Amino acid sequence: MTAVELAGATRAPDPPDSDVVLDVRDLRMRYGTVDVLHGVDLTARRGEVLALLGPNGAGKTTTIEILEGFRLPSAGAVQVLGTDPARGDERWRARLGVVLQSWRDHGKWRVRELLRHLGDFYAPYSTDRIPRPWPVDDLLATVGLTAHADTRVARLSGGQRRRLDVAVGIVGRPELLFLDEPTVGFDPAARREFHELVHRLADLDETTILLTTHDLAEAEKLADRILILAGGRIIAEGSPDQLARRVAGDAEVRWTRDGERYVHATADATGFLRDLLREHGDRVRELEVRRASLEDAYLALVHEEETGIRTGRAERVWQQEGNR
Repeated sequence: MTAVELAGATRAPDPPDSDVVLDVRDLRMRYGTVDVLHGVDLTARRGEVLALLGPNGAGKTTTIEILEGFRLPSAGAVQVLGTDPARGDERWRARLGVVLQSWRDHGKWRVRELLRHLGDFYAPYSTDRIPRPWPVDDLLATVGLTAHADTRVARLSGGQRRRLDVAVGIVGRPELLFLDEPTVGFDPAARREFHELVHRLADLDETTILLTTHDLAEAEKLADRILILAGGRIIAEGSPDQLARRVAGDAEVRWTRDGERYVHATADATGFLRDLLREHGDRVRELEVRRASLEDAYLALVHEEETGIRTGRAERVWQQEGNR
């Protein structure tokens, strides 16, 4: 054996990427004779916000339960914070946070007392990098519950109760946070504050966040990357803009001229507008340029998966004059 071959044979494997928080390969799940997941692959890195979208029955809940360690997969390799969830111990679980759709327990507790009590469970798992738990008063201020710190849980309004759900999920300063429809019941102001909290957790605390929601506008605002799950498969992933361009690369230009409405699809909106305004100038009114939205992309991709019919947007030109 040559020196080169010997070095290759004895070299230790490359160390794992410490920034990879989720690493899922060929995840499969079968209930009886029904396949729910068909080879799901996904990854997430430290500080990344992922939105998992999909219609009801797509397999989102099953996927999340496997990642949380509450359900065993039929096949596939799953690593969450470097550990197979099926073998995760209490120290591993202390690094996770979960915000469920609803949480209806401990109604007689006062808010501050409950958070302090729950936080005590995380204290043994504090590290130099991540001190645990989150100081209660700081946490109350972060989720907007300072004024209700001494209120019994049962007396909170729906929106206040949802803020408490979030506080319970992050009291242990999780490295990975699962959010299931987190802003249900929030008014617009509370929703905006929650979005700011998500960005803070990701940007300042480097918390990785996996979000499931039916609110596509919320996913578009929060997520660095979106995964669309349909039929038990990840059928698309990317940023909102990347997904929209996958469905329709053309921009849609709308305008009126002399009282008539015009619509034109073009891959070069800037060039088209330059020509349009140079030729018709002051006669152009109500000018609007629109690209496919995340909602357009989501509906088209899910429809294509469910029906097998491609729904790409064809170029449309109505009430044209020449090439205009």
